[in-house]
Amino acid sequence: MGLDFLILYEHPVREYESDLLLKLELQRRGYTAEIRQLLDRKKLKYFTWKKPKVLVASCMYDNEAINSHVYNNVGRLNKIVNLHWEQMLSDTQEEGDWFNMGGNAKKCVQTCWGRRTAARLAAHGMQEKNCPVTGAVMMDFLRPEFRGYYKDKAALCAEFGLDPTKQLHLYISSFGYASMTEAEVRELSAMAGTDFTGFAATNRASMAETLSWFDRYLADHPEVELVYRRHPSEWNSPALAGLAARRPNFHVIFERGVKDWIVAADSISIWMSTAIAEVYMAGKSCHILRPMPIQHEYDPVIYAGARCVTSYEAFLAAMADPHPPFPIAKEVIEGYFDPSPTPAYKRMADLLEQVYKEPPRDAPMGPGFAPHFNWLKFFALWGVHLLFALRLPPEKLFFFHKGLAGFAQRIYGYVEKAYVPKARARAMEQALRPFVQ
Repeated sequence: MGLDFLILYEHPVREYESDLLLKLELQRRGYTAEIRQLLDRKKLKYFTWKKPKVLVASCMYDNEAINSHVYNNVGRLNKIVNLHWEQMLSDTQEEGDWFNMGGNAKKCVQTCWGRRTAARLAAHGMQEKNCPVTGAVMMDFLRPEFRGYYKDKAALCAEFGLDPTKQLHLYISSFGYASMTEAEVRELSAMAGTDFTGFAATNRASMAETLSWFDRYLADHPEVELVYRRHPSEWNSPALAGLAARRPNFHVIFERGVKDWIVAADSISIWMSTAIAEVYMAGKSCHILRPMPIQHEYDPVIYAGARCVTSYEAFLAAMADPHPPFPIAKEVIEGYFDPSPTPAYKRMADLLEQVYKEPPRDAPMGPGFAPHFNWLKFFALWGVHLLFALRLPPEKLFFFHKGLAGFAQRIYGYVEKAYVPKARARAMEQALRPFVQ
């Protein structure tokens, strides 16, 4: 028996919860659906007796992505829907070729969180039928229908040893470049073809000044618990460790999703994270802390014209305001995140159902696409997954060949980061199922 929908994810923290919600809704409607990671072992069944009718991808920018995400996982298939996880871009990225889809990727169904993204894709040559507006599934967890899905303030504070009687302030960091060395920034710049030197300097200076604000503020306000939600790249930061040691009411916490903390927090501050949309969808406000300007080519367009806090005095005043207005205009944020009485996961399921029932809207694997099966990746993935199951890092096993060890270790690292244990997946599904009725 064939499979109706195969959903591929890339980053579990960003995608898995939303994919699971979508899968449960499709199953509720009577369809078969499975979730797999992009670098899972390739299996014959998905090319033959369990070949999906519709493939739901995490990204789909060009012909190579069609080949890697679709052809190398299920063979030829023209019903391709992209969940399109990267939609909050800078103005430079919005005008560039990459994020506006190239080649036959324009013939895939590229779902859009809001009308502004759909209009941008249409302006860059996509047909309206291939860029439908569905809303953003990850925002559904903040809707009233999902009340109770996340822990409340008291329960979350108890889990992390925080005082629930104090004001809980959340800071959502995006200082991913601040912990990089100059050599790492140069390497990244060379790989991406973009000079990140200036942006890295902005990261470092902005982070240093923001932490100095927190240091002064927390010294005078012991009634506040400040949770610093670090960026994944800030895992080794002496500055954060030093402030945490100096101020007992400063806590660097990465556990739990950012939505958990948004729901529980009494007040929220942010630098340039796209999580500001989640703050809005949760019905809360926040402060945008900008000790210095961010270069426009890196700043998400959603922040254009936003009200920012640029001095310590303004920060003090902001923290004293119990009901601050939202710092981004309603028409801007709702232009990128379409509001609707119907949850986005149901709108997305409606779209997938339509794609399933109707003939293909276009031919992504038609003229202009040249398929090629990556045998090297096929065998490498089987080998790496075996090593991962045995917890044998390739860099130790292949110590005698630096090139092979490095190649295998990179794939091993991706597999390790993307791994969702079966017990964890079952627990997430069990927690979500009552909300899908």
